[in-house]
Amino acid sequence: MPRSLLTLPLTLALAASAVGAQDVPAPTPQAQPPAPAGQQPATQPANGQEGLVVDVEGGISAPMPIAIPAMPTSAVVQTAAGTTDVVGQKLSEIIANDLRNSGLFTPIPPAQLRTVSFPEVTAPAFDYWNGTGAQALVQGYVRANGDGTLTVGCYLYDVLAKSELARQGFVVTPGDWRRAAHKCADTIYTKLTGEGPYFDSRITYVSETGPKARRIKRLAIMDQDGANHRFLTNGQSIVLTPRFAPNQQSIVYMSYIDKRPAIYVYDIGTGRQRLVVQNAATTFAPRFSPDGRWILFSMAQGGNTDIYRVSSQGGAPQRLTNAPGIDTGGSYSPDGSKIVFESDRSGGQQIYVMNADGSNQQRISFGGGRYATPVWSPRGDLIAFTKLGGAFRIGIMSPSGGGEKLLTNSWQDEGPSWSPNGRVITFQRSTQGASGKADVWMVDLTGVNERRIPTPLDGSDPAWGPLRQ
Repeated sequence: MPRSLLTLPLTLALAASAVGAQDVPAPTPQAQPPAPAGQQPATQPANGQEGLVVDVEGGISAPMPIAIPAMPTSAVVQTAAGTTDVVGQKLSEIIANDLRNSGLFTPIPPAQLRTVSFPEVTAPAFDYWNGTGAQALVQGYVRANGDGTLTVGCYLYDVLAKSELARQGFVVTPGDWRRAAHKCADTIYTKLTGEGPYFDSRITYVSETGPKARRIKRLAIMDQDGANHRFLTNGQSIVLTPRFAPNQQSIVYMSYIDKRPAIYVYDIGTGRQRLVVQNAATTFAPRFSPDGRWILFSMAQGGNTDIYRVSSQGGAPQRLTNAPGIDTGGSYSPDGSKIVFESDRSGGQQIYVMNADGSNQQRISFGGGRYATPVWSPRGDLIAFTKLGGAFRIGIMSPSGGGEKLLTNSWQDEGPSWSPNGRVITFQRSTQGASGKADVWMVDLTGVNERRIPTPLDGSDPAWGPLRQ
């Protein structure tokens, strides 16, 4: 059961059981964390005007220097997460890694940062930090509470203007301390870029091991940075194309249980799974609607493959397409009014858009070559896809088909999935040859900031979940 929120003036409170996070509503965003030692906060910007802004396009070539010293503690206390001083150091490292991985920030190396005292958190030594070359400063603190929880404070400063830009506080159980770091990084990223947050989110994917002809494929879940990894299935049945439910409590995927491809929903909390469509035909490529009421999927029968939808609770499927050929890969627009999908009805794989009820089906891809696995951005402004032809590449286009742009240029990149803020895409990258392997990668909309996400084994079919609450 979820823990009750502590009554503290904090912007965000998180609570979790020892075995897994339980999401809880956030208090109002106007609240501020208490100063750690009775200090007055640094001067606030006048009239809400801030001088620091990161250009999400140009910032990639000139990342903002930012200082993130280890977070001090009011008293060194042993907790289930370790001593509070060690937790403070780890929190700063995670924040720095998140911001570095965005490609928009260059954290000053820890060896070049001095130790920050607890009272100094809200009274920064701006002259010193200016000398490090940092334009922005992140300071915070960790405090152990009597009930076993931790309070984490997070402050963002403009070094040159000597002003405070943002502050937030978090209450977490020791098992959930990493989320406080991701939430702090989200606060900084959002404040300095104007973009939405995405660090406090998870990815589900297919973990693979063994020779290519006999791969063991297990459903797995992890934080967006690869931490808190765990396997959800044992590998006795092949799993493919996992996708989160909007409430993050379950995952829909295809599995070969009973030797037949079929769609199942896996409950993350209980580990139970249930068959979605009671049908002898092959069902695959599932995805939830934005409101969680429907599951979109493809079903092959009678020599044809079409897109259907079914209530997420089960029931009779409703057919949405009926053109000859293969229609698959459906993805809803954020408002649930439209669906983008791929079809070979014109002779080769292309991207089409239709209304949610299946009406008004129109082709939007005309750039030459073939297109597959389209998925709508959570911002609604773009559609990501796999471009086929020689190599497989990840690309984006507008919902009308214009502005096509390829973001990657490797041998086989496929299966894009959007971050919660619509700024970054995760995908599968495979290497050539009999010993080739698949890994989980990310790329942002510039196509410049590209990196691999560490996983214990090979990884395929990644899907990004919504921002956690």
